[in-house]
Amino acid sequence: MSFPLLTATAAVPAVGAILTAAVPAARRTAAKWLALTVSLVTLVLAGIVFARFEPGGDRYQLVESHSWIKDFGVRYELGVDGIGVALIALTALLIPFIVLAGWHDADPLETSSKRWRPTQGFFALILMVEAMVILSFEATDVFLFYILFEAMLIPMYFLIGGFGDRAHSGSDENAAAQRSYAAVKFLLYNLVGGLIMLAAVIGLYVVAGNFSLTEIAEARANGSLEMASATEKWLFLGFFFAFAVKAPLWPLHTWLPNAMGEATAPVAVLITAVVDKVGTFAMLRFCLGLFPEASKWATPAIIVLALISIVYGALLAVGQRDIKRLVAYASISHFGFIILGIFAMTSQGQSGATLYMVNHGISTAALMLVAGFLISRRGSRLIADYGGVQKVAPVLAGTFLIGGLATLSLPGLAPFVSEFLVLVGTFARYPVAGIVATTGIVLAALYVLVLYQRTMTGPVKEEVRTMPDLRPRELAVVAPLIAVLLFLGVFPKPLTDVVNPAVRHTMSDVQRTDPQPEVPVQNVEAAK
Repeated sequence: MSFPLLTATAAVPAVGAILTAAVPAARRTAAKWLALTVSLVTLVLAGIVFARFEPGGDRYQLVESHSWIKDFGVRYELGVDGIGVALIALTALLIPFIVLAGWHDADPLETSSKRWRPTQGFFALILMVEAMVILSFEATDVFLFYILFEAMLIPMYFLIGGFGDRAHSGSDENAAAQRSYAAVKFLLYNLVGGLIMLAAVIGLYVVAGNFSLTEIAEARANGSLEMASATEKWLFLGFFFAFAVKAPLWPLHTWLPNAMGEATAPVAVLITAVVDKVGTFAMLRFCLGLFPEASKWATPAIIVLALISIVYGALLAVGQRDIKRLVAYASISHFGFIILGIFAMTSQGQSGATLYMVNHGISTAALMLVAGFLISRRGSRLIADYGGVQKVAPVLAGTFLIGGLATLSLPGLAPFVSEFLVLVGTFARYPVAGIVATTGIVLAALYVLVLYQRTMTGPVKEEVRTMPDLRPRELAVVAPLIAVLLFLGVFPKPLTDVVNPAVRHTMSDVQRTDPQPEVPVQNVEAAK
């Protein structure tokens, strides 16, 4: 098609970010409405991308390719497969709710004509992150992807450090110091991962002579590009390290609880439900696509790390006293499931991992945003400061419960389907790993139900007696997310139809087939 649909899907939020930042200081409300409108237009474009994508067609569709840095073979090259389409849809779906949920998060505490315009900057940074994330899901040029992979750290740094959570138990100076620490830690961890990846990107160019994912994969498939085993392993490790930091995977996870704890609830959702998905997506597209043999070589070690993430993250979530840090450690456990499904090297595991990326994004958004509404009312993130909320704010408590049940993958809600597929796919090839991973389900039930019990049930604490229930704007944020969780929980076919062909291509890249059952199904006619 002649219209550059993929470029437009990323360009709209990028241009919207510039326009939002340029709104005059006295027009904060106009900046909010502009950001919301831009996010809704982006959602429409993402819907068109989803509708135009043909699951049975070419692997990469809606392709755009233009020369960028000709001397080094760098191209502005875009294309989407089923996995990319699903994650673009997730990103575009969540941003309007993030904007609505953060409607008042960046309002200045005092008015001054000389004060920097934080409201406009807050929403402009969110839109800029959206543009970079969408473009990273579309990029099929490795160098272009690397630029986006690193560039998105800059707006995220300012969102964490400059617009932190106001519900802090210490002084303003201590709160600012904690936000600064969390932002710097986030930036340093991801920069180190990015620098190692840069070395691997340069190494890939030396070996392959270009940065095109499709050309390199085609050359490897037809035998015109041969990569020494040791070289492939080193390049794989360079890419994987950066993606494992972004994901995050144990032991490279420690930046996430600090970042999510100190950020506002909408920014915390942006981190774990949107930005971090770039890491797991890249494992499928680049690690398995470019380095199939090295991926198989590293699989046993990665599965062990994924299992540690699952159990370790869940155990630390059980012991948390801070609501937002509990959700952060729960996310570490869930990312362990995603990475486990990717490297189980089965079609069920990889389909489940891709669905898990989408479903985890929606369920975490629902839980964290409701938690943010709760925290904004009480002014505290500590679980011990709540009790009996369901008696004074039943709608808030009910939506909090549904978000929590989705987080523990209750049957009938979207995450159950993806977690089940990951476990089935893992057990088919690595039964011991599948058994160990199921402990994460038990621990998830523990930390979610204990959280609900301590905050929502029991005697009503004096500080929450006057707590208002969800307001119309807040219901407009939570209700659609819950509806999507229910819909995909009982009818995941729209996603699986798009994802499964892309998974088959990935399985072909690594030359893996699904294990055959140890007890094959008997032929009924023969049995008669």
